[in-house]
Amino acid sequence: MSPGFVIGLTGGIGTGKTTVARILADLGCAVISSDRIGHQLLEPGNEVYEKVKAEFGPGILRPGGRIDRAALGKIVFHHPGRRQRLNQLTHPEIIARVKAETRRLKAAGRDVVVEIPLLFEAGLAGKTEIGLDEIWVVAAAPEIQLARVMARGGLGVEEAKRRIEAQMPLAEKIARADVVIYNNGEEGELKEEVAKLLAARKRAHISRFEA
Repeated sequence: MSPGFVIGLTGGIGTGKTTVARILADLGCAVISSDRIGHQLLEPGNEVYEKVKAEFGPGILRPGGRIDRAALGKIVFHHPGRRQRLNQLTHPEIIARVKAETRRLKAAGRDVVVEIPLLFEAGLAGKTEIGLDEIWVVAAAPEIQLARVMARGGLGVEEAKRRIEAQMPLAEKIARADVVIYNNGEEGELKEEVAKLLAARKRAHISRFEA
């Protein structure tokens, strides 16, 4: 049995990473979402939750003690130093969980998609760090990306731009990718492109393994 094919899926905010991940899941891939893991770690009862609560104070809590992610987001997107501190508190445990789950699924022969919006920013682009075979970047035209960020978060233009600019420039991510998916059109076109890419890249992966 050949080991599973592992894709590191990333891109800019509002480019459609989650849509591509869902398409890949429909094609049979197991999807590991670093965002989902991060949300779980911010639930009461987790050590990371306690650290974040102590660092950012009661102002980020909802009645009942859950972290208000919108309130936390306003802090970290306006203050780069605070954003870096949040990453220091959350990234090590997120990475540890992603690595463990990736190893388990790959050993079982599953094809895996690791959806990590901050793949490059977290220093994981060396591939071997979490067992990636390829890095796929989802991109979109700037005006489309901006419109999606505004629509998704109910944000004004300046706030949406601030969130886009808080990440590594998309052009730099594209330059470091093995595969780039441009998501500027209809979802039907995107599905067709992703299916063709997955089939071709898996064939190449199997050929390398059997060589």
